[in-house]
Formats: sequence, C-alpha cells, structure tokens
Amino acid sequence: MPLNISDVTNIPAVPTQRIITMVSEKLQATKPQPNGPIGIYDSGVGGITVLTEVMKQMPEEDVIYLADTARVPYGGRSAQEIIKFNREIIHFMLGQGVKMIIVGCNTSCALAYQAMREEFPAVPIQGMIGPGARAAANATKNNRIGLIATVGTIESKAYEIALTKVNKNIAVTANACPLFVPLIEGGFIDAVETLNVAKIYLKPILEAEVDTLIYGCTHYPYLEKVISKIMGPEVALVDPAEESIKHAKKAMDRLKLGNIKPRLPKYTYFVTGSVVQFQDLGSKLLGKPLGSVKQATLSK
Repeated sequence: MPLNISDVTNIPAVPTQRIITMVSEKLQATKPQPNGPIGIYDSGVGGITVLTEVMKQMPEEDVIYLADTARVPYGGRSAQEIIKFNREIIHFMLGQGVKMIIVGCNTSCALAYQAMREEFPAVPIQGMIGPGARAAANATKNNRIGLIATVGTIESKAYEIALTKVNKNIAVTANACPLFVPLIEGGFIDAVETLNVAKIYLKPILEAEVDTLIYGCTHYPYLEKVISKIMGPEVALVDPAEESIKHAKKAMDRLKLGNIKPRLPKYTYFVTGSVVQFQDLGSKLLGKPLGSVKQATLSK
C-alpha cells in the first residue's frame, strides 16, 4: 500500500536532544571488551607522545587515535567549548568500540576531564594531570617546580591543585606558552624562532631556580632538545604521558580489559582537518609512517 504524504506529515516529531540522549545511552550501555582498542585523542599531533608510551608499555594493544586538527589549538578556548569538543570526541570513540579512553590533551584534562568522567561512567577515562603531578613531586629535591602549558591549563590551576595534594610545600612557577602548539603543528620544531620564543617563555621559570619542569601539554616533549638546552642538565623534565600510561595499564589489568592474546597491534588514525598534513608531520614525529589516516566527522 503506497504511503500517503499526509501519513508522513502526521508522524510525531522527535526532539533532537532526545535522539542525542538515546544514542548516548545506547553507546554507554555497551560494556567495554578486552579485544577492543584503546582510544587516544588530542587537538593535534601532541598526543602522539602518549601513543608512543602506549606502544612501549602496552605493545599488544590496538589503538584508535583522533586528532581534532580542524580546531587546534585548544589552549585559548573557553571551558564550555572544550567540554563540547570532548563530548563530541568521546561519542565518536564510543562508536568505534573503544575499551578505554586516554585524554592526550592537558587543556581537556584541566577543563573537561571530570565532567567527561561523570557523563560517561561506562568507559574508563585516563587523564594526564594527576599522574604528571605525582611524577614531578617525586622528582623534585628543592620543592620548586616549573610548569609550562597552554593558557587554559595555566588558568585552571589544575596542576597546582594536584601538586598540593601530594606535597603542600611545593612552590610552582607556571607560564603559559601559547605559541608552542602552532609552531609544533606547523613543523617549526628546530627553527631559530622557536628557540627564541622558548627563551622568553622559560625566563621566569629559570629565575625561580626550579629543579623540575613539567611538560603541561603533550605537544611540548617534541621541544625537549630546545627546552633542555635552555634549562640545563640539572633540571628534570617530566613528561606526564609516561606515568599516565602506567596508571592506564594498571586500570586495565584491574578491570580485566587488557588484551591477553599476543598479536600485532593495529593503529588507526582519524583527523578532523587535513589528512595529508597530519600524515606527514605525524609520521615525522613518530619516527615511522603512520599508514592510513582517515577523515572524521564529529557529531554536534
């Protein structure tokens, strides 16, 4: 029997928000499986430092990596924007069947991490700030710690709060480095201009006589050669990714989510911006070809 146009127009409208809620509930109802991939996301190539740690510490695990390069950098954006971006990305990750999500972006960790853990309780979510703070607190000998990060992370005071929980006697000298991410994403890691900018950013931290410096952004370890040259060999450089992945591995073991079958891992990459640009720079930073990079469209 043919469908009458009046039948279509009489179908009750379903509110858009209700549809979004239904999809969200369905995704969260799916229990993470041990054979599923780990999801890592960042605003750009910075999270590849986190991926590298996963490759070292959990070489048997499949990974889905998403770079939100269409909206990089995150550092100067509002908390509302960051929460919105994180929500869209996590919905995408759940649609890919991930068993754990690692937030490879300190700005997201500072402004959206707690909200995302509350909103998506069905999947374990690992951040950078807590593990990074503990690693720095263990490294310092004079209780003077430097922090370089994006504007959003610095303004949140998230690292200071986390460090105080570990050791109330720690003094933090923090400085925002808004040009670092664009320079790294643009491929200007070894440029003279990057060295000159780094000298300006690190000057107040040097003057504070810190003995430990936290990379408060997953992009920044790519500038280690530049930063160590300025800070000197006496200052310990702390990459939160290393400690964060240790915690992620322990959490997966506790939840029995670790892959127990030896196999060659599969790494899948998605970007919201230029595929070619991410593929070229990402391969250079990882030290080997990324392979296939796919375009991702995030639901609003």
